[in-house]
Amino acid sequence: MTTVLEGRPTGGATAEAVATAGTTSTVQYVLTLACPERPGIVRAITGFLADRGFDIVEHQQFDDHISGKLYLRTAFTPGDSDVSAESLSAEFAAVAEEFEMEFAIHDGRPQRLLVMVSKFGHCLNDLIFRWRAGSLGAEIAVVVSNHEDLRPMAEAAGLPFIHVPITADTKPQAEARLLELVEEYQADLVVLARYMQVLSDELTTKLRGRAINIHHSFLPGFKGAKPYHQAYDRGVKLIGATAHYVTADLDEGPIIEQEVFRVDHSLDPNALVTVGRDAESQALSRAVKWHCQHRVLLNNTRTVVFR
Repeated sequence: MTTVLEGRPTGGATAEAVATAGTTSTVQYVLTLACPERPGIVRAITGFLADRGFDIVEHQQFDDHISGKLYLRTAFTPGDSDVSAESLSAEFAAVAEEFEMEFAIHDGRPQRLLVMVSKFGHCLNDLIFRWRAGSLGAEIAVVVSNHEDLRPMAEAAGLPFIHVPITADTKPQAEARLLELVEEYQADLVVLARYMQVLSDELTTKLRGRAINIHHSFLPGFKGAKPYHQAYDRGVKLIGATAHYVTADLDEGPIIEQEVFRVDHSLDPNALVTVGRDAESQALSRAVKWHCQHRVLLNNTRTVVFR
């Protein structure tokens, strides 16, 4: 299976923000793959790259002896060669077929994000800051919300803000509109940055592996309303957050990253909320960055993350 990234427009971002979020001048390609374990895999890959004069700048692999599969990420530069991800994928297909690989070759174009929010702005604010600072490794193309509260934050950053209200009766139409926006803004990844709506099974299936959510707990504890008040009532000693891929199983998708902070009896519920929001922002931004750098590979209900 081959996945190739295409070029993307800037989607309404300010010139300053796009320039700040730019990539280095040296184009770096990334090969990711999964296949059954067997001898000769790494030799076949390095030989393929060496024969074309490519320079490997990073290589990581994980042998899952339980499932019998190998997961691999190799970053390389083509030097003076004039190549594309499409042409490399076509050439690599023979190697992939021999070793039963599911693979993708990604070029150096930054991934484009469609960020979904409701009323809480801490995660969006953090993503915008990292995007403008050039440390997110992606471009925010558009912000979509079921409320108007965060319009000023998005528009102050030069980002298009689209209000898509949703009720129980209009949910199918709202989700259809979301898919239209994914296509319109050519979004590679949908980021649920405290978007307080449950996506339908149909939508999560269509976005499989392309949507990341942040959950306000160190899963699976304290689900539901006011999790930090629940944590306070139970006298917890750790506050956490979990970033995971969105699936039809609510808040049970493959986990990408978790953040946790130690707390004690001196923190009231409001203080726990503050600590928790820091955890959410950090876990989500790391998960988004790693995904956009093609460091996260799905392994059934789990992930392999090459940090």
